[in-house]
Amino acid sequence: MSSPDPSSKTEGGLTDVPGLKVGHYTDPRRPTGCTVVLCEDGAVCGVDVRGGAPGTRETDLLKSENTVEHVHAVLLTGGSAFGLAAATGVVEWLEERGHGLQVGPARVPLVPTAVLFDLWVGDQKIRPDAQAGRAACDAATTGAVAQGNVGAGTGAAVGKLFGIRRAMKGGIGTASVRLGGFTVAALVAVNAVGDVLGEDGQVLAGARSEDGLRLVGTTAATMRGEGPQRLVPGSATTIGLVATDATLTKAQANKLASLAHHGLSRAIDPITTHDGDTLFALATGRAGRVDDLSGLGAVAAELVARAIRRAVRAAEGLPAYGLPAVRDLPGQPASG
Repeated sequence: MSSPDPSSKTEGGLTDVPGLKVGHYTDPRRPTGCTVVLCEDGAVCGVDVRGGAPGTRETDLLKSENTVEHVHAVLLTGGSAFGLAAATGVVEWLEERGHGLQVGPARVPLVPTAVLFDLWVGDQKIRPDAQAGRAACDAATTGAVAQGNVGAGTGAAVGKLFGIRRAMKGGIGTASVRLGGFTVAALVAVNAVGDVLGEDGQVLAGARSEDGLRLVGTTAATMRGEGPQRLVPGSATTIGLVATDATLTKAQANKLASLAHHGLSRAIDPITTHDGDTLFALATGRAGRVDDLSGLGAVAAELVARAIRRAVRAAEGLPAYGLPAVRDLPGQPASG
């Protein structure tokens, strides 16, 4: 089948892709959590890890030359490297329900995972664990996907180049589009060092002035000679995935994840070496085959950008931690 037309109207979110469920777990004790995307029947998966400080699990499995084609879930989680423990709960949950790759006498669920650093806010000893992963699976549904301060986006922040005290609230967002016979969607947890840019290229959320009342524009401020604070490596990360019901090979899924990264540069500025940006690509294979990925990749990149903007527009501020949201700044609308 030929490439999809990228001009169709955007709607909904990740669960518009048939065969996928999304579940959030939001920890009530401090701002952190995890988000699971279940594909219990299996989906072809690829990944592109570009950040300077990634935290991941099972990404080597997704290399095109390796033998396993399908995964059974993808997990996005807070808690930095500690949050990888949440994947154990997802694996156990799937195993108990008979999902996984048959390997001899056992079924082994495959759950690629990426983490973000949200230990700036609250008690850093509280982070997603196996029970959190299980809770996210229990909450998974094909219904509308909650956005903002939920799941992996709960403790996310953006605009951190001049320090966390001048940053703003990030979050998790989603977007989708129907393209003829295909559905394409994105889900992104936004925790960048840089600012989030609106559709007009202006800063939507990011580093604020010393008095906290206005956006300074991180790149513009840096060009003026305002030196950034010394950053802690691994203290950011925007993670997410794109998904489609198209039939793709694993090599194509890896390429789609690569093309989707263009959406980060459209909606986040600057991209830094302190980010650990990781994007997965899932293909459930319930629709036709795509021969040329150009159109699909263009749409995936645009949906990543839209999901990023939706994440910060839906976010609510965390006044206890000095992190306002877009809606909290003077002149901004009351809701996302």
